[in-house]
Amino acid sequence: MCSSASKQVPHISVVTPVYGASGILEELYQRLLAALSKITDSFEIIMVNDSSPDNAWEIIQKLSAKDCRLKGINLSRNFGQHHAITAGLDFAKSDWVVVMDCDLQDQPEELHKLYYKAIEGYDVVVGLRQQRQDTYFKKLCSKIFFRTFAYFTNSKVDHRIGNFGIYSQKVIRSITRLKEQNRSFGLFAIWVGFRRIEIPVEHAKRPYGKSSYSFNRMLSLALSSIVAHSNKLLVMFVNLGFLIASISFMVVIWLVFRYLIWGISVIGWTSLIASIYLTTGLIISVIGMLGVYVGKIFDEVKKRPLYIIDSTTFEMGPYDD
Repeated sequence: MCSSASKQVPHISVVTPVYGASGILEELYQRLLAALSKITDSFEIIMVNDSSPDNAWEIIQKLSAKDCRLKGINLSRNFGQHHAITAGLDFAKSDWVVVMDCDLQDQPEELHKLYYKAIEGYDVVVGLRQQRQDTYFKKLCSKIFFRTFAYFTNSKVDHRIGNFGIYSQKVIRSITRLKEQNRSFGLFAIWVGFRRIEIPVEHAKRPYGKSSYSFNRMLSLALSSIVAHSNKLLVMFVNLGFLIASISFMVVIWLVFRYLIWGISVIGWTSLIASIYLTTGLIISVIGMLGVYVGKIFDEVKKRPLYIIDSTTFEMGPYDD
């Protein structure tokens, strides 16, 4: 085990969550080593194993045993990508923190672009993926999600932006103060503010494995993110309710007017049943959406830890507390 308590604070930390990527961890480490060494000799790499189903943790331990600049964190179970990122951020005390995926689609060779732009006076420099090397389906889902999210939160988010970026220590400390269970690092980085810029970076094809984000998981993430950052859905249903009530009131006035003036009685069992089903469906939808918000509140008030650490490759002293 490597004692970190006596180490000086590094200049750059790289935080990467690990899941289903055991086949490329050694390549990731070597490429990060080469890229970071061109910038500074003071750096660390923090790999957070999010209960990967392969032998990723064994590989992280092996790499860490050879190089104490690589710090491994092994979570007790799968908490999710953004919770794993949070675990890494909590241990990253450096001046600058790079957050990137482990699948090598975020290329370590692009780090120097982010760093040298940051020292010009920016707190957040995010990579804007040029010619994104994902499947058409994933790119389409990403575009739909960010446009929908932008609509509900009145914000502008480019679908080409991922987690890949470099962040100053004050940005990271601001993000780690956010204790919501429903986490999205990229959206948190936008919310906290500070001086930000987006620059183009090269995006690579995934060399190993496949993404763990299925359509259902992406849909769940989208709904959770919108609920966590906006109450516009509730406002929309309130407005819809008022609209239906207003239309119904005008229809009633018209029917009464027809009956009193022309003696036309109200008929139509089918239209009546259809109206009942419509309003009932809307009421159930509103209650269901309200239930989603209440469920999120329930998750938050329990105040459970964001993650639980099973083991690390280093001693967690006062420096890491």
